[in-house]
Amino acid sequence: YCGFYAEEKLIENLASMSTSERIKAIQKMPETMKKKREIRNKVLKEITKKSKHGSTRLSCCTQCLQGPVVSLRRFGNTLAEYFHLLQLWNKTLKIIGAEFGTSVLSYFIFLKWLLTFNIFSFLINFSFITIPQFVAAEPNNLSFTGLELFTGDGYFHQTVLYYGFYTNATIRKIKNGPSYNMQLAYIFTVGIYFLICFLILLFSMAKSFCRNFISIQIYTGNASKLLCTWDFNITNEKAVKLKQKNLSTQIKEGFTEVNKEVLNLSVRERVIRIVVHLASWFAFLATAAAACSGVYFLAINNLKLFVKGQKHDQESQAATLVLPVVASLLNTFVPFFYSWLGHLERFHTPGYQIYVTIARNVILKMSIIGVLCHYWLNIVAVSESQCWETLIGQDIYRLVLVDFIFCLLGSFFGEFLRRIVGTTVCVSLGLPEFDIGRNVLDLIYAQTLTWIGILFSPLLPAIQMISFSIVFYVKKVSLLMNCQPPRKVWRTAQMSTSFMFLLFFPSLVGVLSVIGVTVWRLKPSEACGPFRGLPSMYAAVSEWIKILENYTASKWVVWIYHNLISSELFFFVLTAIVL
Repeated sequence: YCGFYAEEKLIENLASMSTSERIKAIQKMPETMKKKREIRNKVLKEITKKSKHGSTRLSCCTQCLQGPVVSLRRFGNTLAEYFHLLQLWNKTLKIIGAEFGTSVLSYFIFLKWLLTFNIFSFLINFSFITIPQFVAAEPNNLSFTGLELFTGDGYFHQTVLYYGFYTNATIRKIKNGPSYNMQLAYIFTVGIYFLICFLILLFSMAKSFCRNFISIQIYTGNASKLLCTWDFNITNEKAVKLKQKNLSTQIKEGFTEVNKEVLNLSVRERVIRIVVHLASWFAFLATAAAACSGVYFLAINNLKLFVKGQKHDQESQAATLVLPVVASLLNTFVPFFYSWLGHLERFHTPGYQIYVTIARNVILKMSIIGVLCHYWLNIVAVSESQCWETLIGQDIYRLVLVDFIFCLLGSFFGEFLRRIVGTTVCVSLGLPEFDIGRNVLDLIYAQTLTWIGILFSPLLPAIQMISFSIVFYVKKVSLLMNCQPPRKVWRTAQMSTSFMFLLFFPSLVGVLSVIGVTVWRLKPSEACGPFRGLPSMYAAVSEWIKILENYTASKWVVWIYHNLISSELFFFVLTAIVL
C-alpha cells in the first residue's frame, strides 16, 4: 500500500512539472527502461485526465481562442521548417562536407559569410545614399558603348555608381517639406556600416576562438559523433547516405588529429629541410618585392598617361585596364608558385602547409593593396584631376571586375586543365586537390578592395555580391568535377577562426586606416561629390555639431561628440579593450 501511495505521489509530482523538467526527472530515475515507460504513460494519462477536467471550467472565450493559438503554433513550426529548407546553399554545403571534409567546406562557408556582408552593405548604401540621390539626379547625357562594363568609365562616370555624382545639396522633394542632408547621410551610412562590420567580426572571432581553441574536446567529440549524433528524423535514402558519409569523414579527421605522425629525421635530413625552408622564404620575399615594385611603377605610369590627359575615347579607356590586369596576373599566378613551394617543403601535416601558403599569400596581396593605397592617397588625391575620388572608385571597380574574371580563369586553368593533364597526359599526377589557402586569400583580397571602394563607389558591394554568387557555383562545379578529396584527411576546427582573423587583421583594420586618412586628412575635390568645398569630409560632422549646439534638446549629442568622438583617450581605451 505504501509503495502504491508513493508511486501515485510521484506521478502527481511529475504531472505538475513542465515537459522538459519531467523528461529529465524520468531519465534520472534508477529504473529499467520498461519501468520508465510505464511511469511516463501513467503521467501522460494523469495530465490528460486533468486537462479534460479543467476544460469544462474554461470560459467560452478561452475555448474559442485555443483553436487559433494551436493553428498559429503549427503554422510557425511549418514556417520554420521551410526557412530551414530555403537556407542559402544548405544542401550544397552538406554534399561538399561529406565528399571533401571540413577543410574544403570551411572555404565555402567563408564565401557564403562574405556574401551576407555584401548584401547587408548594398541594402544600407542603396537605402540611405543611392535612393535619395535619385531625387536630385540630373539626366546622363553620355552614350553607352558597352566598354564601360569593363572600364567603369564613360557612361558610368555620371551615375550613382561613383562618389562624384552625388550632390552636396540638402534634398527636398516638396518645397518647405522635410529635408535630407546628403553629406551627413553619406558619412554616417559608411561609418555605421564599418562599425557594424567591426563588431560582427570581433564577436565572430571571439565565439569561434572560444569554440575551437578553448572549449575543444577532441576525444569526447569523436565519441559523441560515433554514438550520439545520428538524427533519427532522417528517412530519405539519399539523406541517410549523405549523413553517413559526412559522419565518417568527420570521425576520420578526428582520428587524424589524434594520431599525428612523428618523423624521426637524421641530422643531414634536418639540415636539408631547413635549407629548403629558407630558400623557399627567400624566393617568396623576392617575388613579392618584385610584384609590388612592378605594380607601383605601372600605377605611376598609368597616372601620367591617362589621368592627366583626361581622355575619354575608347582606346584610352581600354588602356586603363593594364594596371588591374597586371595586378590580377600577379595575384593569380604567383600563388601557384607559392603552392609549389609548399609542396617542395614537405610539411608534416596538410594544415601546416595551408597556413604557410596563406601567410605568404596574405603578405603578397596586402602588400599590393598597400602599394595601391599609397598611390591613391598620396599621388592621385593630390593630382590635377577634377574629381580624384571618382578616379579611385573607377580604379577599384576595374580591380574588382578583373580579379573576378581571373578567379574564374583560375578555376579553368588551375583545376579543369590540371584534371585533363592528370588523367590523360601524365596519369601519375592524378586529380588536383582544392587549394584552400589560395582560394581563401582571393576572397579576402576581393573583400578588402570592396571595403576600400565603398567610400568612392557606394554600389560596389552590389557588384561583389553578384561576383561572389557566381564564384560559389563555379567553384562548386569545379570542385565536384575536377578535384579529389585531400589525400590526407585532417581536422580543421581552427581554420574558420584563422579566416576570420585574417579578414579582421590586416584586412578590415587596414581598410579602416585608409578610410580614416581619407575622411580626416585629405581635402575633397572642389568640383564633385557631397563634400565639395569642405577642408575635409569630417568637417561636415563638425559643422553639424555647431548647429546642434544652438538646440537644447540636442545637448546630449554635442556631449557625446566632444567627450567621446573627439577624445583621443576614449579611442585609446577602446583600442586597449579590443586588443
